[in-house]
Amino acid sequence: MPALRILYVTPECAPLVKTGGLGDVAGALPGALRQLGLDVRVLLPGYPAVLGALADARSAARIDAIARLPAARVLEAELPQGVPAWIVDCPVLYDRDGGPYQDAGGADWEDNPLRFGLLARAAALLAARPSPVAWRAQLVHANDWQTGLAPAYAALVCERAMPSIVTIHNLAFQGVFAPHWVADVGLPAASFAVDGVEYHGRFSFLKAGIFYADAITTVSPTYAEEIQHEATGMGLHGLLAARRDRLTGILNGIDTTVWDPAHDTLIPERYDAATLDRKAANKKALQIRFGLAPQPDIPVLGAVARLTTQKGLDLVLDIAEAVLALPAHIVVVATGDKALEGRLRALSATRPERLASFIGFDETLAHLVEAGADAFVMPSRFEPCGMNQMYSQRYGTPPIVHATGGLVDSVVDCTSQTLADGTATGFKFFAPNAGALMGAIERCVAAYRDPATWRALQINGMARDFSWNAAAREYATIYSRLVPS
Repeated sequence: MPALRILYVTPECAPLVKTGGLGDVAGALPGALRQLGLDVRVLLPGYPAVLGALADARSAARIDAIARLPAARVLEAELPQGVPAWIVDCPVLYDRDGGPYQDAGGADWEDNPLRFGLLARAAALLAARPSPVAWRAQLVHANDWQTGLAPAYAALVCERAMPSIVTIHNLAFQGVFAPHWVADVGLPAASFAVDGVEYHGRFSFLKAGIFYADAITTVSPTYAEEIQHEATGMGLHGLLAARRDRLTGILNGIDTTVWDPAHDTLIPERYDAATLDRKAANKKALQIRFGLAPQPDIPVLGAVARLTTQKGLDLVLDIAEAVLALPAHIVVVATGDKALEGRLRALSATRPERLASFIGFDETLAHLVEAGADAFVMPSRFEPCGMNQMYSQRYGTPPIVHATGGLVDSVVDCTSQTLADGTATGFKFFAPNAGALMGAIERCVAAYRDPATWRALQINGMARDFSWNAAAREYATIYSRLVPS
């Protein structure tokens, strides 16, 4: 039987372009699906970074202009990880400085509806009859608001298009624009309705995807439940609850070749579960790199995150003095909200011997924190999936997490029962406030002071399988159910 032809459409894909977890997922999941025998190809916008990295891309087709969407070329290439790719080449929309969604000053591109409307339309065309290329997708897998119009185009514009699925990586970002963009991207006026793309008088790309897709997934089972309720549904809980029969939560995996302490070239000392004592060299290197006293017996709490309300690092800053008094060291690599950056800098300046920070993102430092910290702090107020808690367990660095979303599904709280049955891997707190976080940190430090307990936590976490294999199989099952036999 021929392999199913799946088009995985995404606005970013590591290592070419990445702003967060979606880039990591798009860089790993298609390869895992191909290993299962599926003919998966990735569709990406032709950003300068993408075209620069794929210099051998060759022209495969042309897409005609429609409404305010300009004409574009479809290029054929191969990603660094060996996955075939299609690139939407449209310099007027994508050839510019800045990031994939914002200019160099951090402002959203005003023409984002056109930039991602074109990407979504290209995806639908590649699954329509006739397709502009010889290869025709049997299913389109869209990701987040930037590709949310693909199911809408498939349902409303492209004749005889194939089924579609949309994955919600973070419901907080919905791609909401003024109503006039409906006509500008070539959708029929009748689609601007409650049963369509309309969202409180505005035009929502993500709502379009959720409404028109044949299946909806999100990146952890718990998050799939949470987003059906008003408190965490970001205004779309009613629609998601109404479509619950098509909604599935699938826990993300991680790239276990990049995040592997036994082979990680970015850390000073490589180690595995049988050589955990070597982890101490990474702790010393982390303390020295951040100007902390290299004290082996004081636990180091690490964090690598965006400084946003979602990620909850303000809670760490609220209790920093109490944490340092335990005693403990704190190391933070983060960037984002300027006020929080200022607080972090101020704290680092007043307690440089125990609290240190790096404002920005640095891949090498991110690996050093995972390998060198004793525990990793993730106090997210909500977290669709999260990856650092999985990296941390793989590196023998037990995570401290708020019990939400994918953090619930990937971390087993340390209790007497879970220690006894060998499943404990970290520490959960159950309310998004500083007091609850402090309680979890205190439990963590107490466990750290018991070498047998701590080593058990490390070994348990390092034994977990966080590869993409299980998730890929779940996606493949959904694809098979949707594609006509």
